[in-house]
Amino acid sequence: MPGFPEELQRLIGELGRLPGVGQKSAERLAFFLLKGEAADAYKLADAIRAARDALRPCRDCFNVSAGERCAVCADPARDRGAVMVVEHPRDLMAFEAMGRWKGVYHVLLGRLAPHEGQGPEHTSAAALEARVRKGGVREVVLATNPDAEGDAAALYLERRLAGAPGVTVTRLARGLGTGGSIEYAGTEVLAEALALRRPSSGKGPAHGAPEGA
Repeated sequence: MPGFPEELQRLIGELGRLPGVGQKSAERLAFFLLKGEAADAYKLADAIRAARDALRPCRDCFNVSAGERCAVCADPARDRGAVMVVEHPRDLMAFEAMGRWKGVYHVLLGRLAPHEGQGPEHTSAAALEARVRKGGVREVVLATNPDAEGDAAALYLERRLAGAPGVTVTRLARGLGTGGSIEYAGTEVLAEALALRRPSSGKGPAHGAPEGA
């Protein structure tokens, strides 16, 4: 970028590392930050620093948390026998906005995408298996995204959890559009997909689903 000062090039380069931000978008963001009030830019920098310093994965489910346990896991009213597996904290928030899931969650923190160098070791799949086999879980709902990577993750997890005593593994119904994203699905779509969830290896709705889950 001839003509841009080194500091501006660095800012554009860092912004360009953000997901979905290309070169032109990074340049627009950089100039927006420079054009606005200095205090606003510093607030953004302070918010990023504070979030990085204060937030951590929940010790139980790997959701983003300001303490050892996230708000869901710390809630004594949640049904710990029903665990919904999602790919990212954003997906967890989508189900929480729906307000109908009374169980708890497990956040994979990634997805299976070998072409992107993302294998099972880059997720919390091993921690999920240990959590389930420890006991106390009766249903695991695989709520991965309805796309190739999400389906691969669900199949992998189903095989990994096979044989866990007293545990039923289910999947969301296909009310979700193939190739879509749970993060952007409407609450009614998610509610229907959850209500009509089915055994991951079978057909039809799940039997013995937890009341209110």
